[in-house]
Amino acid sequence: MSVLQRVSTARPRRRLLPAILAIGLGAAAVTVGWVVLYRVVPPPGTPLMLIRAVEGAGIEKDWVGLESLSGTLPRAVIASEDSLFCSHAGFDWESLRQAWQGNMAGRSLRGGSTITMQTAKNAYLWQDRRYLRKGLEAWFTLWIELVWPKARIMEVYLNIIEWGDGIYGAEAAARAYFNKPASGLTRREAALMAAVLPNPLRWSPAKPTRYIAGRANVIQQRMAIVERDGLAACVD
Repeated sequence: MSVLQRVSTARPRRRLLPAILAIGLGAAAVTVGWVVLYRVVPPPGTPLMLIRAVEGAGIEKDWVGLESLSGTLPRAVIASEDSLFCSHAGFDWESLRQAWQGNMAGRSLRGGSTITMQTAKNAYLWQDRRYLRKGLEAWFTLWIELVWPKARIMEVYLNIIEWGDGIYGAEAAARAYFNKPASGLTRREAALMAAVLPNPLRWSPAKPTRYIAGRANVIQQRMAIVERDGLAACVD
C-alpha cells in the first residue's frame, strides 16, 4: 500500500472516532438521566413486563410507597436475597467471587446479585446471562447507588419485580396470593413471598411446596438476625 493510500484510509478513521465517542457519551448521558428520573418517578413498566405481555401474559401491578408496605417484607427480602444490602455500595464482591469460581468449576450457574443489581436488571434491562447485559447491569447498579438512597432502591425493587405470571410488585402479589394489601402481610407470608423470588413462575407463596416451606422457615430465622443486628436499618 502506498503512502497516499494509507493517508486516505486513515482520514475516515479519524473522522469516525469523534462520532463514536459522541454516540457513546450521548448513550451514557441518557442512561444516567434515566436513573435520575426513576429517583423520583415510579417506573411505568419494565422490559420484562413488555416481553411477558408480548408472550400473552397480563400485567397486574399497583405501585405503593415503602411506607405503605409491611415492614416485614423488606426484612424478608434482605434476609433472603442480600443481607449486606444496607452496607454495600451495590456489589457484594465476596458473593460475586464465589459465584464466579463456582461457574468456572462447572457447577450450576449462580449470579451473586445484590438487590441493587436485581433492581437495575428489572428496571432497565432484559433477562439473560450474556456479558453485555451483565456489563450494562453493573453500569446501572453503579449509578443507582450513587443517585438513589437505599430506601428508594428497596421501594422500586419491591414494586417492579415479578411475583407470578403477570403479577408484578408486592401489592399485586399480596392481593393475588393472600387477598390482602402488602401492608397487612404477616412474617410468615412475607417469608413465603421472599422464598419464591428465585423462580416466581414455578412456585407460589399461597401453595408452598415442601422446599418453599422449608426455605421460608430459614428466611424467618434470618429475619430475626436481620432485626437483631440492624441489617435493615436503611429501610426502616
